[in-house]
Amino acid sequence: MSPLFVGRDTELAVLGDALGRARAGTSSTVLVGGEAGVGKTRLLKEFTGRADDALVLVGGCLELGTEGLPFAPFTAVLRGLVRRLGRDGVAGLVPGRDARALGRLLPEFDASGGEGHSDGGDARARLFEQILGLLERLADERPVVLVVEDAHWADRSTRDLLTFLVRCQPTAARLLVVVTYRTDELHRSHPLRPLLAELGRVEWVSRVTLNRLTRAEAVALAESILRSAPSAADMDLIYARSEGNPLFVEALLSEADGADALPESLRDLLLAGVERLPDETQELLRVAGVGGQRIEHGLLSAVAGLDEQALARALRPAVASNVLVVDGEGYSFRHALIREAVHDDLLPGEHTRLHTRYAEALERDLSLLPAPRGAIALAHHWHSAHDSTWALVSAWGAAAAARRSAAYGEQFRMLSRVLELWDLVPDAAERIGSDRIDVLRRTAVVAHSAGEYERCVALAGAALALIDHDADPVRAAKVLRLRGMAGYDLGRPGYVDDLRRAAELTPADRPKLRAEVLELLARMLNRPEEMPEKLATARLAMEIAREVGEAGVEAHALISLACVGSPYATLQQLEVYAEARRTAERGAAYSALMRCAIAESDALEGAGRHERAAQVAREGIEEAARHGSARTSGTFLAINLAEPLVSLGRWDEALRVIEQAVSLAPPAPYRASLEGFAMDIALARGQYDRAEALLASSRGVVSRATSREQHLFPYLCREVRLLAVRGMLTEAVRAAERVLDDPRATVDARYAWPVLVMCARLAGAGGPEEQSAEAASLLRRVRAARRDLDVDGDLQRAYELTFTALVGPDPAEQVADPAGWRVEAYDVAAEAWAALRQPYAEAQCQEGAAEAALAAGDRHGAGERLARARELAAELGAAPMLERLDVFGRRAGIGATGIGAAGEPGGGQPLGLTNRELQVLREVADGRSNREIAARLFISAKTVSVHVSNILAKLGVATRGEAAATAYRLGLFTRAT
Repeated sequence: MSPLFVGRDTELAVLGDALGRARAGTSSTVLVGGEAGVGKTRLLKEFTGRADDALVLVGGCLELGTEGLPFAPFTAVLRGLVRRLGRDGVAGLVPGRDARALGRLLPEFDASGGEGHSDGGDARARLFEQILGLLERLADERPVVLVVEDAHWADRSTRDLLTFLVRCQPTAARLLVVVTYRTDELHRSHPLRPLLAELGRVEWVSRVTLNRLTRAEAVALAESILRSAPSAADMDLIYARSEGNPLFVEALLSEADGADALPESLRDLLLAGVERLPDETQELLRVAGVGGQRIEHGLLSAVAGLDEQALARALRPAVASNVLVVDGEGYSFRHALIREAVHDDLLPGEHTRLHTRYAEALERDLSLLPAPRGAIALAHHWHSAHDSTWALVSAWGAAAAARRSAAYGEQFRMLSRVLELWDLVPDAAERIGSDRIDVLRRTAVVAHSAGEYERCVALAGAALALIDHDADPVRAAKVLRLRGMAGYDLGRPGYVDDLRRAAELTPADRPKLRAEVLELLARMLNRPEEMPEKLATARLAMEIAREVGEAGVEAHALISLACVGSPYATLQQLEVYAEARRTAERGAAYSALMRCAIAESDALEGAGRHERAAQVAREGIEEAARHGSARTSGTFLAINLAEPLVSLGRWDEALRVIEQAVSLAPPAPYRASLEGFAMDIALARGQYDRAEALLASSRGVVSRATSREQHLFPYLCREVRLLAVRGMLTEAVRAAERVLDDPRATVDARYAWPVLVMCARLAGAGGPEEQSAEAASLLRRVRAARRDLDVDGDLQRAYELTFTALVGPDPAEQVADPAGWRVEAYDVAAEAWAALRQPYAEAQCQEGAAEAALAAGDRHGAGERLARARELAAELGAAPMLERLDVFGRRAGIGATGIGAAGEPGGGQPLGLTNRELQVLREVADGRSNREIAARLFISAKTVSVHVSNILAKLGVATRGEAAATAYRLGLFTRAT
C-alpha cells in the first residue's frame, strides 16, 4: 500500500466540510461511490484518521451468497460500542434505558434469549428507534461519524434501517453518516439503486463519486510505492493497463518489479501475489475465500483442520504480504477483489467440498459465529454445497434466527427457500416439524410483517387451497384471518368475508384464537349497515377475552364498542374509552393503548371538542415516546393533534407539530395526512405555491389509500379549492362533480358534510348572475345529496347550518323575506362555529352574513359582521379573506372597524349587542332557562350559553338577573303586564 495519499483532496474536503457541519450541529449524509479498487476504503481511513474529536463507528455489509447478512454493519457498530462502553454503558444511553430491542442484534441485551420478543412492524420500529436514540445520545457528547461500508452487499433489513436513520438524521444534531458502495456492482435491478435515488432527493444527503487517478496522480502513487520515479516507458504501460485504478496500479507495480511480462488478465494480476506464497498458505486462503470477505479465527481453524501452530505458520505469509489483514478476532482480505479472485479460482469440486466443510463445522459448533450470523451462514453453506436436505433444514433454522432479529426480508428469503426445496426433500415435514401448509402460513405472516401484502395474499391463498376446512378449521381460520388483514391493507374487496368465515370456523374450544378473530372482525366492520353486527361481535370478543385473560384483545374490543352508534364522543363512549385504556395498561398492551388514544382523540374531534381531542392526542404522543415509537404511533397521533389545532385556529402551533412529525420520517400515508393539514393552512393564508407543492407530494400516496372517506375525499376537496383560488372555476366545478360521482362521498356524514359545504360554496362562487350551467348542476346535486345525510353532533350541525346558508331556502319553500332569511341563516351558522371555537369557519360565515346584510339594506349590520370577520381573519393571518373583506368594505362604504355612516359602533345596536344577543337577552329578561331559550330560538343550549356570556360582558354585569334589570332600566324591553 502506498504511504502517500494521492489524488483525493476534493473528496476529502467534502467529507471534512460535512464533519465541520456536524460539529456545528447540522447532521448530514455523504454517499461515496466508486468502482472496486478505486480507493473508497483508503479515503475513509484518511478521513477518520483526521476526525480525532469525533466518535467514529464503522460497520461493513458482509456478502453471503447473493444477499448480505442482516443488520451486519449495525451489529458490528453495536459490538464495538459494547467493547468500548460495556453492556450497561450502552444500555444506559438507550431512551428509557430499556435496551431489550437491541437484543435482536446482540443477544446479551436480552436475558430472555428472544422469548419475549413480539413480531410485526411495531417490534421492528422499536429496534430502529433504539438504534437512532442511541446515536442521538452519543452525538450529545461529541460528533459521531457512522460509516457503513460496502452497501452494495446490504440486505433489505440493513437498507431499511439505513434509510430510516438518514431520514431521521435531523433529530441527531451532530451525526455524520458516510456510506460507501461499488458503482460497478449496481446493475439495473440491483436493490441499492432505488435506495440511492431516494436518498439522493433528501436535502441533507450529498453524493461523491471517486474517479480513477489521472496519469500524474498515478505517477505520484508509483513514486511513493517504489521510493523512486519509474521510467516513462514502464509508467505508460502500467497506466494503460490499470486505467488509473489505484489497486491495479499497486498490483502492476508489484508484478512489474523484476518480471519480464505483466499478467494478461485482472484475475491473473490479483492472483499473482497469492501464487508466490507457500502452498499451505495458498490452500488456507482458498479455505478463507469460501468463508467470505471476513472470517473469524475460530471458524477458520475449525474448517482448515489445523492446530494453532500450523494455522499460525500458514497465516503469517498471507498477513506479511498484505493479502490478509488482522481484523479484530479474525481476518479480512485486504480487498474484496482479491477474495473474489481466490474464490473464483476454485474448481467445482473444491467449491462444494469447502462449503460442506464450513457447514459441518458450524453444525458441530454454531457459536463459532455470533448469533444470528451463525444460523444464516450455516444455511448459506449447505445451500452452496448443493445438499438439498440440509439446505432446507438449515434455512428453516435461519428463518427463526432472522425472526429474532426482526430481519423480515432475510426471514422471508429463508422461508421461501424452504418452499423451493420442499419437493426435493421427501421427509421435509418430519425434518423441520412442520408441514407445507404451516410453512406457507408462516411465510405469509412474514410477508405481512414486511409490508409485502400482495405476496401475503398469494401465500395465504396457496395455504387455503391445501387445507380441508372441515377437518382442520383452526388452521383455516388462522390463514383466513391473515388474508383478511392483508386484504384490508390492500383495500381489496372480500377481506370482511374472510374474517367472517374465520369466525365461523374457529371452534369454541380455542377461546384465545376465537377472541382474536372476533375482535379483528369487529374492528373491520365500519359501514352503517354493519353496526349491529359490529356491536354483537365486539361484545362477544370482549367477553371471551375477559374469560381467558387476554387484556389486549379485551381492550381492542372495548375500543370497537366505543365506536358503535354515534362515533362522536358521548359521555357513555368516553367512559368505554377510559375502561379500554385501563384494561390495556393492566395487560401492558401497547398497541391497544395507542389505538385507544387514536380512536378517542378522533371521536372527540368529530364531536367538535377540539381542546380535549388535542389533549388526548398529546398524551398519546408522550406515551409513544416512552415506548420508543415516536416515529410510528407518535406521528400517527400527531395527525390527531394537528387536526384540532387547525380547527381551533392555532395554525402556527399546528405547523410546528406537523414539521416535527414530518422530520421524524413517518410512513408515507402519515406524512400525506400531516401535509394535508399544512395545505389547509397554506390555502387559507394565500400560500398557493406551497399548497400546490404539498398537494403534488401526496398525490401518489393518497391514490392508494384504503379509506377514501378519511384520506381521498379531503385530498380531492383540497384539489378543488386550489383550482378555485387559482381562478380556474370551471375546472374546479368539474373536479367537484367527480368527487360527487363516487357514491361513498356522501356515506359517512363526518366526511360528507365538508364535501357538500365545499361544493355549495363553489357553486355560488361567481354569484347568481354569473353562475354557469355546470355550477347550477352542481348546486342541484348537493341539494339532493343533503336530503340523504344525517346530522350527528354539534360539529355536523354547524356544517349543516353553513350549507343551508350557502344554498339558500329550498326552491319549493315560500320565504317572504329571502334577504332577511339569508342574514339569519348566516348568523345562526356563525354562532354555531363560535360556540365550537372554530374561528376560520366563523369568519367565513360572518363574511357571508355581512354580504347578506348589505343586500338586505342593513349597512350597519353589514359593518358589524365585517368587523368581526376581519378581526378573526387578521388573528389567523388569512390574507385572502382579509383582502376580500377590504374590497367588500370599500365597495359598501364600510370602514375596517365596521363603523357605519351614522358613526354608531356595531351598526347602531344598543351597547354593541348583536341582533341574536338582543333576542337572547329578551328571553333572559323573561326568566327563561338556556334550554327553554334554545327551544324557542331553534339553537343549541351551548350556543345560548355563549351568547349569555357575551351579553354579561357587554353589559358589565355578573348575573342573569342583573342583565335583565339593566335591560329594563335602559328601556330595551317593556315589562310584560
